[in-house]
Amino acid sequence: MTEQLETAPEIRTDSINVSETASAKVKSLLAQEGRDDLQLRIAVQPGGCSGLRYQLFFDERNLDGDVVTDFDGVAVVVDRMSVPYLNGATIDFVDSIEKQGFTIDNPNATGSCACGDSFH
Repeated sequence: MTEQLETAPEIRTDSINVSETASAKVKSLLAQEGRDDLQLRIAVQPGGCSGLRYQLFFDERNLDGDVVTDFDGVAVVVDRMSVPYLNGATIDFVDSIEKQGFTIDNPNATGSCACGDSFH
């Protein structure tokens, strides 16, 4: 009997990354909405106590310059202005006693605020 080793998925540095848990949660949310025309849009916007904040929302629009990546059947869209801030970042979904929601592990962030909602 051969033992199969589980390998961690490769983290891309030229794109955004979405964990299997996060893509499964997105699929579940889209199924609840009954919509198959929506994509998960991830953007970086000015704001928050550290200067920049993340936005994650479902969007039916396609904008000029959007980068669309498929993660296990989930279309993830990043606008061209946000791409440099998000390359190499990993989107995950956490469901624990302390916290529930999407998280972003971003190697491009040099610091964040105490509340964790914004970065610089």
